[in-house]
Amino acid sequence: MMRTRSSLAATRGYRGGAALAVLLLAAPALANDKAACAEGIAALKVQAEKLAPGAVPQKLTRALKIAEREQGEGEFDECLEALDDAKRALPK
Repeated sequence: MMRTRSSLAATRGYRGGAALAVLLLAAPALANDKAACAEGIAALKVQAEKLAPGAVPQKLTRALKIAEREQGEGEFDECLEALDDAKRALPK
C-alpha cells in the first residue's frame, strides 16, 4: 500500500503530540531530580567537611565531583546515581 501525503502528515502529527505529552509529563520529575541533586550535593559536602581531611575516602571525593559535573550538564538522574555512590563511600 502506498501512503499518501495526508496519511504521512497524520502519522507525524501523532508522533509530535506523543512527544509533547512525554515532555510535559516529565517536567515535574526533572524539577524533583534537580532539587534532589542540589540538596544531595550540599548534604554530602557538609558530611565530608565533618571528616578529617585525610579521612575523606577517594571514592567519596570522586563521586561528589561527578555529581557536580552532572548537575552542571543538567543530567540530574546521573547526578543522583553519583550521589548514591558517594553515600555508599561514606565511612560508617
